[in-house]
Amino acid sequence: MSTPEKVNCLIIGSGPAGYTAAIYAARADLKPMMYMGPEPGGQLTTTTEVENYPGFPHGVQGPEMMELFKKQAERFATDIRYGWATKVDFSGPVHKVWVDDGKVEIHANTVIIATGASAKWLGLESEQKYRSIGGVSACAVCDGFFYRGKDVAIVGAGDTAAEEATYLAKLCNKVYMIVRREEMRASKAMQHRVLNTPNIEVLWNTDTKEVLGDDKGVNAVIVTNSKTGEDRKLDVYGFFVAIGHKPNTDVFKDWLEMDEAGYIKTIPGTSKTNIEGVFAVGDAQDKVYRQAVTAAGSGCMGALDAERYLASKGIH
Repeated sequence: MSTPEKVNCLIIGSGPAGYTAAIYAARADLKPMMYMGPEPGGQLTTTTEVENYPGFPHGVQGPEMMELFKKQAERFATDIRYGWATKVDFSGPVHKVWVDDGKVEIHANTVIIATGASAKWLGLESEQKYRSIGGVSACAVCDGFFYRGKDVAIVGAGDTAAEEATYLAKLCNKVYMIVRREEMRASKAMQHRVLNTPNIEVLWNTDTKEVLGDDKGVNAVIVTNSKTGEDRKLDVYGFFVAIGHKPNTDVFKDWLEMDEAGYIKTIPGTSKTNIEGVFAVGDAQDKVYRQAVTAAGSGCMGALDAERYLASKGIH
């Protein structure tokens, strides 16, 4: 076992929340250490065009944006490392974190958790292909703008899917909502909203079979009616998957209070968790907004909360 490294502020995970926390913590002279996690840069590294983040009037590619965040954090001497937390012990005033199955042991006075959440996908090869080429997305609010006036499809049956379908209906010509069963899981209010929106067509008892397209992106989706076995081709240019997200918080479940889905609970208006000196930011604790800009804002909150906590303990 290696000798434990001692730090004032450990940031677990990257992405807009983690990098913003690092920038603020470094400027406050907390000398933060960051472990980037299994997906350095977070979900935005799998996103193509980002047009809704302030300061980029012509848009920016997701990976490029995250590289800029990283360079800014490094400019203020954040110790950024590859690797991810595989075990934690939050039982004492000093928080212990093991990285890469115990290869590194960190003793931190404060921990900022920015591990994010991962979208759930259908698991189709073609779905993954067009995530990178363009046309497949897990965020209608992020990417719906690109399909103004076009026909799109969305798969899902919960509140998020219903909300995103109605959001898309305001922008798009036609929205096909693909529902696996003959009923939705969404609340009655959300179901009424979907069913009363004229340009949303709900396809009940329907599974997605294949996403079709070319080198420019998606141009159709093949769906199958599970009752009749009949295939149908939908001529769409955007395919949205809204079957849920899973927060990347399993490693903390024995220590932190979470909701039934695994999102870390924080004291409202703060990033504070039930453990003193441990803070949660970004999509690991936010199941409502899930935007890069809100994640960045909460990263700022985490760093400020960590700084004030250390000051209250007289730790420098």
